[in-house]
Amino acid sequence: MSVKYGILTLLFLQKNHGYELKLELESHLGVKGKINPGQIYTTLDRLIRDQLVLSVGMDDQERKLYEITTEGKKELENWLLEPVPYHSTKEDFHFKWSCARKIDFEQEKKMLDQQKVMIMKDVMELTKFKTEFLLQGDENRYLLITGTLLHLEADLNWINQVENRNRP
Repeated sequence: MSVKYGILTLLFLQKNHGYELKLELESHLGVKGKINPGQIYTTLDRLIRDQLVLSVGMDDQERKLYEITTEGKKELENWLLEPVPYHSTKEDFHFKWSCARKIDFEQEKKMLDQQKVMIMKDVMELTKFKTEFLLQGDENRYLLITGTLLHLEADLNWINQVENRNRP
């Protein structure tokens, strides 16, 4: 997740201050999205430097307000139109597993089992949230969680294939 483009997205909708941007970004990230406030302000400083965002005064509680510039809107639109490559071979676990295979790691099964347990915990937690979002009528979050669940299911299927393979 790019904090830069998350901020630009939120400022595209309305002027806002740093802490509210942090809360909104965490909300968009879902359950596990905790962002350091310093990261928000550092990113805002860079966006101002790059003339993608302006500081436009203070709100009624003396908090600095920010808004997106025309250049910022163009930057966001260009980013949204860029296709996202899928780099499954570069994901952390796949890389770790590949390293384990290379050294003929004796605890490969334990490593795979631990990964499956973690995935199942995530599946259970996300399924609960998926149901809540469906009941609340929050289609965006429902669909995002559905997509994440499909990726987790694919990861589980992959691990099962690894475990069921005939090793040379």
